[in-house]
Amino acid sequence: MEAILQHLNFRITDVPSRIHTYSELDFSIRTRPNSWSKKEILGHLCDSALTNLQRFVRSQYESQPYSVLKYAQNHWVELMNYQNLSIDHILALWVMLNKQVAEVIANIPEDKLLYLCDIGEEKLVTLEWLIKDYVEHLEHHLEQIFST
Repeated sequence: MEAILQHLNFRITDVPSRIHTYSELDFSIRTRPNSWSKKEILGHLCDSALTNLQRFVRSQYESQPYSVLKYAQNHWVELMNYQNLSIDHILALWVMLNKQVAEVIANIPEDKLLYLCDIGEEKLVTLEWLIKDYVEHLEHHLEQIFST
């Protein structure tokens, strides 16, 4: 978990400096119909942090296997209104949420990393797998934001 935490903490400091190189307009453009702008992708990462915080906490005390909380990502992005918020607003939310994600991860006892989580379709994974998947998901979307 130490490497995951180091990477997440690096991103918490790295992402804001990189995002501030973009203009509000650049971050608001949707490159295709029915696609998300960079602003909405960052907002989606906030939603992911919110959802995964609950998963990381609940999986430690609810009965096993913990049935992971699902969410409708397109509805969340729309209803959270990220497209009409400032980059600074969304970025501040993202930073604080991920600081809390890192705090929760840092305090998970090692034995609880093996707790089972039901992610649907009769697939069980460990809490450790969920945490790694969260960071991989984060990286995937940061690549989308910074690749253009």
